[in-house]
Amino acid sequence: MRAVSIRRFGDPDGLAVIDAAAPVPGRGQVLIATEAIGVGGVDVVIRRGDLAAYGFREGHVPGGEVAGTVTAVGGGVDPSWVGRRVWAATGTGGGYAEQAVAPVDDLCPLPADLPAVASVALGSAGIVAHFGLAHAHLAAGESVLVRGAAGSIGIMTVQLAVLARAGAVAVTTASPERGRRLRELGATHTLDRSGGGEDSPAGFDVIIDVVAGGAMPSFFDRLNPNGRLVVVGAVGGQPPDNFGTSMMAAFQRSLSFATFSSATVPGSLRQAVRSRQFAAAARGELHTVVHEILPLAHAAQAHRKMDAGEVFGRIVLTP
Repeated sequence: MRAVSIRRFGDPDGLAVIDAAAPVPGRGQVLIATEAIGVGGVDVVIRRGDLAAYGFREGHVPGGEVAGTVTAVGGGVDPSWVGRRVWAATGTGGGYAEQAVAPVDDLCPLPADLPAVASVALGSAGIVAHFGLAHAHLAAGESVLVRGAAGSIGIMTVQLAVLARAGAVAVTTASPERGRRLRELGATHTLDRSGGGEDSPAGFDVIIDVVAGGAMPSFFDRLNPNGRLVVVGAVGGQPPDNFGTSMMAAFQRSLSFATFSSATVPGSLRQAVRSRQFAAAARGELHTVVHEILPLAHAAQAHRKMDAGEVFGRIVLTP
């Protein structure tokens, strides 16, 4: 089969199309003929080599979510999965390929009227958005700022905050056009990347941060007393080592900082929420945003667009 691997860490030109042996599903796994492959922010971070300390090596095939048809099952898996259209989390990688294996516990059947491409714009992003807001204990009437709202996680966070009856839903964005599109999805305020803007609320009860990076500590100043900042992504890199100083400087305002990873949510709960979100998307109650569909062989082009900050929603690769 064809796959895309990280030939060398660094810029997108380090991605290469290779011929690889088709994977064989092990016990508790299924084999999927991929129809759609999500290009996520974590794929970019891995490709840059920023997670090498966590065991990622050159030669790695990135891609954490796919959609397609189950073609084979491993030991202990109900054979009735064969022939079913599913969304799947492939774990730490392996998705940038014509075939991929995934744990059966990380499969979610697709509604008949939900396209595979739409499912990978929602599948992982919707879970992070849902449980990230829950981690922040968002209550109806509270104000929310979504930092880095133009990606799939940010777009879903905006929509879910609106459905949770947040009092105000502000977003940081790089352009007026992106701001307009986010308002169409429910945002009430659009700010620049630094959090400034003429109509910016004075403070926020909750900040969901998809970016992190060096500017993250400055957003502590935008929290109301008892405000909560939850980091759900790090496409901007690591925050400075002394970022805790900003928290301690605001000691008397009782601010909270947390990180959130969907890996801490039990699989059965993730799948229950994901099934509801897929059904809502099929009914048109949640809107998936696909920036562009590219062939698998154009994965490097997809990553260049990600690096340039050009993407609104999710880029999807197709084999």
